[in-house]
Amino acid sequence: MSLPFRFVLGFAAAVACGAHAQQPKAALDAYAEPGKLIAIDSNRRLNLRCSGEGSPAVILESGNNADSMTWFKVQPGIAKFTRACSYDRAGTGFSDGGPLPRNVDTNADDLAALIRAAHIATPVALVGHSYGTNIVRRFADKHARDVAALVLLDPPPQNVGEFSPEFEKADAAQRDAMLAAVKNCEKAAETGKLDAQLPEFKDCLRPPNPQFSARLNAAMHANKLRPAFWRTIVSIAETNVDLYRQPVSKSETHGAIPLLILQPDAPFEDVPPEFRKAMEQARLKTQQAIAATSKRGKIIPVAHSSHDVQIDRPDAVIDAVRAVVRP
Repeated sequence: MSLPFRFVLGFAAAVACGAHAQQPKAALDAYAEPGKLIAIDSNRRLNLRCSGEGSPAVILESGNNADSMTWFKVQPGIAKFTRACSYDRAGTGFSDGGPLPRNVDTNADDLAALIRAAHIATPVALVGHSYGTNIVRRFADKHARDVAALVLLDPPPQNVGEFSPEFEKADAAQRDAMLAAVKNCEKAAETGKLDAQLPEFKDCLRPPNPQFSARLNAAMHANKLRPAFWRTIVSIAETNVDLYRQPVSKSETHGAIPLLILQPDAPFEDVPPEFRKAMEQARLKTQQAIAATSKRGKIIPVAHSSHDVQIDRPDAVIDAVRAVVRP
């Protein structure tokens, strides 16, 4: 499933939609600087933000190209009853870039390295949103003993072409256009021209968000000037082609690990109407297949929510996490 270019430009729009008058700016200003930079090898650091006390610790895995700020509503609620940690994946936020390709396996390996380097006690409960659900599931495949529970926020539909061959054609065209645009931004970042206000790069960066402080806007802007950010976007977009084209693997299994899938009721409002039915059919089949990978898999409907459940219904996410770590 291709990523619309408007989303590639930053997660700030979704945050702003959920923030407006309900969220004071001061709560977001913490994201204008790194939390704790953890060295996961001799050359790279990942930005980690932990709060609260208790076990099992809860690790929050963001969606595609989002960073730890996506959890600004959820993490404080979880931290009231156990330790909660969010982080910026390689190439996003304040984290260093990582070796290419950036895919589910390399990101799952980074997560394992981060948990070890930060001395986070295992097993941990893993919460993933969108693309992040694939990462935490892959981590669980590789490190089952280190996983206490999985909470998955709207895993994206896979193999939509089964229900609409037309979608595959349209998706490929959109993906090609998006990749060309992002590679243009990558080239500008590598040559130091991304911030030069040249017309050919005008779509690469968002203007300052009036709902954010000048300090936060400046930090977000600086992070997106880095070539590593754009290299990461390009690589994930390329490797996601095969990931989303295939159905859920029949060999995937999570034994008796508690596995909750939060399923919002309005995930495709920005999808062209002619593809919504196929997307929904593929989403339901995908999520049912994922739920079946665990003897304790369960799908939980979430009303009044878009795909960004952590923004629209943070209460539902917090309740689901509480259910698996404080049963």
